[in-house]
Amino acid sequence: MEDTEEYYNEILNYPKSVQDALKEIMPSTDVLDDHDFDSVQYINSLFPTEQSLSNIDDVIMKMESNIKEMDEEIETVVRSQSGVGQDGKKALEDSQKVIMQLFSQVRDIKSKAEKSEEMVREITRDIKLLDTAKRNLTTAITCLNHLHMLVTGVHSLRTLIEQRQYGEIVMPLQGVIEVMKHFQDSTDIPQILELRSQVAQIQNTLSEQITQDLKNAFQNPSSGSFVPSKQIAEALRVVSILDPKVKKNILEWFISLQLSEYLVLFDESEDSAWLDKIDKRYAWFKKQLLHVEDKFGTLFPPHWQLSEKITLEFCERTRSELGKIMSKRKFEIDVKLLLYAIQKTSNFEQLLEKRFADDETEGENKTKFDGIIGSCFQNYLYIYIESLDRNLSDLIDRFAEDSKQVLNNINETCETSAAPVLPSCADLFMFYKKSLVQCTQLSTGEPMVALATTFQQYLRHYAHKVLQQNVSKQAGQTANTTLASVSNITRDLGLIKDQRTKYTPQEQAKICCVLTTAEYCLETTQQLEQKLKEKVDPNLANKIDLSNEQDVFHNVISSCIQLLVQDLELACEPALTAMVKTNWSSVESVGDQSGYVTAITSHLKQSVPLIRTNLSSSRKYFTQFCVKFANSFIPKLVQHVFKCKPLSTVGAEQLLLDIHMLKTVLLDLPSIGSQVVRKAPASFTKVVVKGMTKAEMILKLVMASAEPDICFVEQFCKLLPESDMTEFQRILDMKGLKTNEKNNLINLFRPKNPSNTSSSLVAATNSTSSSRQDTSSIQKLNNLIKKNLM
Repeated sequence: MEDTEEYYNEILNYPKSVQDALKEIMPSTDVLDDHDFDSVQYINSLFPTEQSLSNIDDVIMKMESNIKEMDEEIETVVRSQSGVGQDGKKALEDSQKVIMQLFSQVRDIKSKAEKSEEMVREITRDIKLLDTAKRNLTTAITCLNHLHMLVTGVHSLRTLIEQRQYGEIVMPLQGVIEVMKHFQDSTDIPQILELRSQVAQIQNTLSEQITQDLKNAFQNPSSGSFVPSKQIAEALRVVSILDPKVKKNILEWFISLQLSEYLVLFDESEDSAWLDKIDKRYAWFKKQLLHVEDKFGTLFPPHWQLSEKITLEFCERTRSELGKIMSKRKFEIDVKLLLYAIQKTSNFEQLLEKRFADDETEGENKTKFDGIIGSCFQNYLYIYIESLDRNLSDLIDRFAEDSKQVLNNINETCETSAAPVLPSCADLFMFYKKSLVQCTQLSTGEPMVALATTFQQYLRHYAHKVLQQNVSKQAGQTANTTLASVSNITRDLGLIKDQRTKYTPQEQAKICCVLTTAEYCLETTQQLEQKLKEKVDPNLANKIDLSNEQDVFHNVISSCIQLLVQDLELACEPALTAMVKTNWSSVESVGDQSGYVTAITSHLKQSVPLIRTNLSSSRKYFTQFCVKFANSFIPKLVQHVFKCKPLSTVGAEQLLLDIHMLKTVLLDLPSIGSQVVRKAPASFTKVVVKGMTKAEMILKLVMASAEPDICFVEQFCKLLPESDMTEFQRILDMKGLKTNEKNNLINLFRPKNPSNTSSSLVAATNSTSSSRQDTSSIQKLNNLIKKNLM
């Protein structure tokens, strides 16, 4: 009994997946059907309290009743399924019997169908024979009809040809030619070959006879009073049916006849053949074309396109004749004459293009007349380029003179408005634009590449003669490094006064004017290159490259910025010298900023706002100016800080205060003196912070105690990680340490900075060599001065 219960429990405890599948097939809301049914929980839900146990008998009776109903349902289902197997077997046997009967019927139907098909073939055999006979008979009758038409047509054509009745020849001739197409495959029948030969002979006779009739009509002594006749018009209609070569030969002969006078009047030996009278050629042809259309237009069929053909022949002959005469007299061609001829030719070609573009006559493809004559001028466009070269040369010289006057007049508005762009650069590019448009009309091939080369040449000339020359004059002696070096030496010796002075506001404005002009040229040159590449033939676009010219204008801009930077450095140089000459070891207390800081700040406030105003239309270059000044001035300031020695602690504190004040001023440099305060560019701020921080760290090390030695060395490495032995020694000199103290510190520092030892030695060697060169220069200068005094 227990084994039976365990068996039923195993059967009833299906896996969760099976339970879910059963639930989908037979959904139920009864909790007893849940696969995770909990009997304890279910009983607790029926009897939640002790009082509810009083109803336990009723619940049990209800469950027993449900169990009994389920048993009865199961028993009914089981009984109903007991006979299903026998019924299925009987149904299968019945199906097999029906399939056998069906197979027998299909076999009978197939046999009957084969017999029916054979019967149909017997019935239709005679019909097919009749159809074949009918088709052969029809073909024979058609062939006989065609043969009759061919024989009759040949006979009638011979009669009509002898009587020159061209109007009546058209229809039979078309019929005969069409009928002959049906006998193309009958080359083995002698009669057909004979008829084919006769038709060919008729066509030859017609072509010769009509050609002779046309020549008699147009070339006899009375042809001047020729009146179009119906017979000639009908003859030309017959020609349209004959071999296309006949029409081609007649057209060539007729066109040559109409242009014969042209070849005589404009022979290369005649004065009218030269380029200065080229318009007479076109005037003659326009008159002749009107004459041909009025007198012969009704004779020729429209699809012959007589006007277009005669125009095409005129253009080709004109191009050939002009090429020959220009080749013989090329040294007589100047740019004015060349452009005149090209313009007249272009106008004529445009007239032809417009004239025949609206021609809706059916026929061959339309001819393109654009450039059909003008192509003969391609080999002589170098004359135009050479003339353009001369004009640009004169133009650049004039621009150079004009620019001097414009720059000399920059006085009144230089402090209140942006520096102007030189008018000459706009004039130059306007000239370029007109030349480009003109050259595009002449050619978009190699001459366009030559034009681009000329443009490049004079862009460089403009940059040199108009821009760089003015910048060089502004720079004065600063452009000559040798003279500048001698000037510095003599100034240090106190022998002569330095002739190099700071730029005036007007001179600064001139430099800014050159800068803004170079910027305009740079941007416009980029646009010019793009436009040239658009206009030139695509296969030549890679030959156009104005990048070198753009670099030239970049260099002019850089030179201008460098001049402004050097000028501002020059203004600050006396203040830096005053800083070095201060006795920092005797400073007793820290006060306000030193006088040299005030002087530098004053120079910055005086120069930078003016430069900012002049470069207000070129803000990016003003930013470059600020960055370059910071990159140049701050290292120089650091070098002057190294020269301030020896330093007392108080002196170092005062110098540190000064450096901090300068750092504040420099960080505000882009907007210094401006009512509108703008945040300085990040690139500029980074340069100032890095450079001035180094100066501050140097002074902090000077203020720091040198004992214990190892701590000082470690502090140096931490505050100035990028410094070398040379700077370390300079800081020791600034501290005023004794020799033995310096040596101890150097010995401790050397192992921590081995990579810079060799560079330090090289620097020391270079310094010694430079010192010797300076001494030699001074000695030479002294000798020169003594010689002049004697």
